[in-house]
Amino acid sequence: MIRKVTPQDASEVAAIYNYYIEKTTITFEEGCLSDLDLSARIEDLTSRNYPWLVYQLDGRVVGYAYAAPWRTRAAYRFTVESAVYVDRSVVGTGIGSQLYEKLFEELAENGFKTVLSLIALPNQKSVRMHEKFGFLPAGHHREVGFKFDQWIDVGVWQLMLPPAGSR
Repeated sequence: MIRKVTPQDASEVAAIYNYYIEKTTITFEEGCLSDLDLSARIEDLTSRNYPWLVYQLDGRVVGYAYAAPWRTRAAYRFTVESAVYVDRSVVGTGIGSQLYEKLFEELAENGFKTVLSLIALPNQKSVRMHEKFGFLPAGHHREVGFKFDQWIDVGVWQLMLPPAGSR
Protein backbone atom coordinates (compact mmCIF):
# COMPACT_ATOMS: atom_id res chain seq x y z
CA MET A 1 0.00 0.00 0.00
CA ILE A 2 1.27 3.46 -0.91
CA ARG A 3 0.23 6.30 1.36
CA LYS A 4 1.34 9.70 2.57
CA VAL A 5 4.05 9.67 5.21
CA THR A 6 3.15 10.39 8.83
CA PRO A 7 5.40 11.50 11.71
CA GLN A 8 5.07 7.97 13.12
CA ASP A 9 6.95 6.64 10.08
CA ALA A 10 10.16 8.49 10.95
CA SER A 11 11.86 5.58 12.69
CA GLU A 12 11.22 3.14 9.84
CA VAL A 13 12.27 5.72 7.26
CA ALA A 14 15.44 6.39 9.27
CA ALA A 15 16.24 2.67 9.41
CA ILE A 16 15.95 2.37 5.63
CA TYR A 17 18.00 5.50 4.94
CA ASN A 18 20.68 4.83 7.56
CA TYR A 19 21.61 1.58 5.83
CA TYR A 20 22.40 3.56 2.67
CA ILE A 21 24.34 6.14 4.68
CA GLU A 22 26.47 3.53 6.42
CA LYS A 23 27.01 1.05 3.58
CA THR A 24 26.79 2.84 0.22
CA THR A 25 27.80 5.89 -1.76
CA ILE A 26 24.23 6.35 -2.99
CA THR A 27 23.84 9.20 -0.51
CA PHE A 28 26.61 11.58 0.46
CA GLU A 29 25.42 11.85 4.03
CA GLU A 30 28.06 10.36 6.28
CA GLY A 31 26.38 10.23 9.69
CA CYS A 32 23.25 8.29 10.55
CA LEU A 33 20.08 10.24 11.21
CA SER A 34 17.89 9.94 14.26
CA ASP A 35 14.13 9.54 14.21
CA LEU A 36 13.94 13.21 15.22
CA ASP A 37 16.14 14.24 12.28
CA LEU A 38 13.89 12.39 9.84
CA SER A 39 10.74 13.64 11.51
CA ALA A 40 11.96 17.22 11.08
CA ARG A 41 12.75 16.63 7.40
CA ILE A 42 9.34 15.06 6.83
CA GLU A 43 7.60 17.96 8.57
CA ASP A 44 9.62 20.55 6.66
CA LEU A 45 8.79 19.16 3.23
CA THR A 46 5.20 18.10 3.79
CA SER A 47 4.32 21.41 5.46
CA ARG A 48 5.39 23.11 2.22
CA ASN A 49 3.24 20.75 0.11
CA TYR A 50 6.05 18.61 -1.25
CA PRO A 51 4.89 15.01 -1.50
CA TRP A 52 6.45 12.29 0.63
CA LEU A 53 5.09 8.79 0.19
CA VAL A 54 5.75 5.47 1.90
CA TYR A 55 5.15 1.91 0.82
CA GLN A 56 3.71 -0.19 3.60
CA LEU A 57 3.92 -3.99 3.38
CA ASP A 58 2.54 -6.24 6.12
CA GLY A 59 2.28 -3.25 8.46
CA ARG A 60 5.88 -2.16 7.93
CA VAL A 61 7.32 0.73 5.89
CA VAL A 62 9.66 -0.82 3.31
CA GLY A 63 10.21 2.14 1.01
CA TYR A 64 9.68 5.81 0.52
CA ALA A 65 9.88 8.50 -2.13
CA TYR A 66 9.75 12.25 -1.84
CA ALA A 67 10.30 15.49 -3.68
CA ALA A 68 12.15 18.52 -2.38
CA PRO A 69 12.81 21.98 -3.76
CA TRP A 70 15.55 22.08 -6.37
CA ARG A 71 16.71 25.54 -5.35
CA THR A 72 15.34 28.27 -3.10
CA ARG A 73 14.92 31.10 -5.61
CA ALA A 74 11.32 31.68 -6.67
CA ALA A 75 11.97 31.04 -10.35
CA TYR A 76 12.74 27.38 -9.50
CA ARG A 77 9.39 26.82 -7.76
CA PHE A 78 8.12 24.40 -10.44
CA THR A 79 11.24 22.21 -10.29
CA VAL A 80 11.90 19.54 -7.69
CA GLU A 81 14.54 16.98 -6.84
CA SER A 82 13.26 13.45 -6.31
CA ALA A 83 14.56 10.54 -4.28
CA VAL A 84 13.41 6.99 -3.64
CA TYR A 85 14.78 4.45 -1.18
CA VAL A 86 13.66 0.91 -0.40
CA ASP A 87 14.61 -1.49 2.32
CA ARG A 88 17.37 -3.77 1.11
CA SER A 89 15.09 -6.79 1.67
CA VAL A 90 12.75 -5.61 -1.12
CA VAL A 91 15.25 -4.24 -3.67
CA GLY A 92 14.29 -5.40 -7.16
CA THR A 93 10.63 -6.09 -6.37
CA GLY A 94 9.24 -3.00 -8.13
CA ILE A 95 8.37 -1.11 -4.95
CA GLY A 96 10.68 1.78 -5.86
CA SER A 97 9.06 2.07 -9.29
CA GLN A 98 5.57 2.02 -7.80
CA LEU A 99 6.53 4.79 -5.38
CA TYR A 100 8.04 6.87 -8.16
CA GLU A 101 5.01 6.44 -10.41
CA LYS A 102 2.69 7.73 -7.67
CA LEU A 103 5.11 10.53 -6.74
CA PHE A 104 5.27 11.78 -10.35
CA GLU A 105 1.48 11.69 -10.61
CA GLU A 106 1.16 13.83 -7.49
CA LEU A 107 3.82 16.25 -8.69
CA ALA A 108 2.06 16.73 -12.04
CA GLU A 109 -1.30 17.19 -10.30
CA ASN A 110 0.27 19.86 -8.08
CA GLY A 111 1.60 21.85 -11.05
CA PHE A 112 5.26 20.91 -10.96
CA LYS A 113 6.99 20.88 -14.34
CA THR A 114 10.48 19.42 -13.93
CA VAL A 115 11.90 16.63 -11.79
CA LEU A 116 15.66 16.31 -11.34
CA SER A 117 17.39 13.35 -9.81
CA LEU A 118 21.02 13.22 -8.79
CA ILE A 119 22.63 9.79 -9.04
CA ALA A 120 25.99 8.89 -7.52
CA LEU A 121 27.89 7.10 -10.27
CA PRO A 122 28.31 4.37 -11.19
CA ASN A 123 24.82 3.09 -10.38
CA GLN A 124 23.30 1.33 -13.38
CA LYS A 125 20.23 0.11 -11.45
CA SER A 126 19.24 3.66 -10.57
CA VAL A 127 20.04 4.96 -14.05
CA ARG A 128 17.86 2.23 -15.62
CA MET A 129 14.97 2.93 -13.25
CA HIS A 130 15.05 6.66 -13.91
CA GLU A 131 15.31 6.22 -17.66
CA LYS A 132 12.35 3.80 -17.54
CA PHE A 133 10.27 6.77 -16.38
CA GLY A 134 11.56 9.00 -19.17
CA PHE A 135 14.39 10.76 -17.33
CA LEU A 136 17.15 11.91 -19.66
CA PRO A 137 20.77 12.62 -18.74
CA ALA A 138 21.19 16.35 -18.11
CA GLY A 139 24.68 16.66 -16.68
CA HIS A 140 27.68 14.94 -15.20
CA HIS A 141 29.69 16.36 -12.30
CA ARG A 142 33.06 14.72 -11.85
CA GLU A 143 34.49 13.92 -8.42
CA VAL A 144 32.14 16.18 -6.47
CA GLY A 145 31.58 13.78 -3.58
CA PHE A 146 34.10 12.15 -1.28
CA LYS A 147 32.99 9.20 0.82
CA PHE A 148 34.66 5.99 1.96
CA ASP A 149 38.03 7.38 0.84
CA GLN A 150 36.99 7.73 -2.79
CA TRP A 151 35.89 10.48 -5.15
CA ILE A 152 32.44 10.02 -6.59
CA ASP A 153 30.85 11.44 -9.72
CA VAL A 154 27.23 12.60 -9.79
CA GLY A 155 24.96 12.43 -12.79
CA VAL A 156 21.89 14.61 -13.17
CA TRP A 157 18.80 13.13 -14.81
CA GLN A 158 15.80 15.24 -15.81
CA LEU A 159 12.12 14.41 -16.34
CA MET A 160 9.61 16.83 -17.83
CA LEU A 161 6.20 16.15 -16.32
CA PRO A 162 3.09 16.25 -18.48
CA PRO A 163 0.54 18.93 -17.64
CA ALA A 164 -1.94 17.88 -14.96
CA GLY A 165 -4.79 15.80 -16.34
CA SER A 166 -2.92 14.70 -19.49
CA ARG A 167 -1.61 11.40 -18.12
